[in-house]
Amino acid sequence: MIRKGFTMHLHPGMEEEYAKRHAALWPEMKAMIAAYGGHNYSIFLDRKSGTLFGYIELEDEARWQESAKDPVCRKWWDYMAPLMDVNPDNSPVAQDLPEVFHLD
Repeated sequence: MIRKGFTMHLHPGMEEEYAKRHAALWPEMKAMIAAYGGHNYSIFLDRKSGTLFGYIELEDEARWQESAKDPVCRKWWDYMAPLMDVNPDNSPVAQDLPEVFHLD
C-alpha cells in the first residue's frame, strides 16, 4: 500500500461549506475512490491558514492517477471548485508531501 500525503488550500470563509459537502459525500464518489484503489482517506483542516492536509492509501499510483479522467471525479471537482484553489480544469491545486517518517 502506498501512503500519500498532500496539501490543498481553501478560500477564506469556506471551511464550514467544505466540511458540509464532505459529510454528505456522494455514494458514487465513494465508489469511484474505491474503484481506483483508494483507501483510508482523511482530510484535515488548519483553520488558521485554510490549509487542508490529505492522506490516502493507494494500491497503485498509476491507477489512482487514472481517476482524474472519471466523470464522477470531474463532477466533484466542479462542485468543489468555488471553495478552494483549483487548476484550470477545476482539479484542486495540490502539493504532494514526501513521507519522512512512518511507524506501524
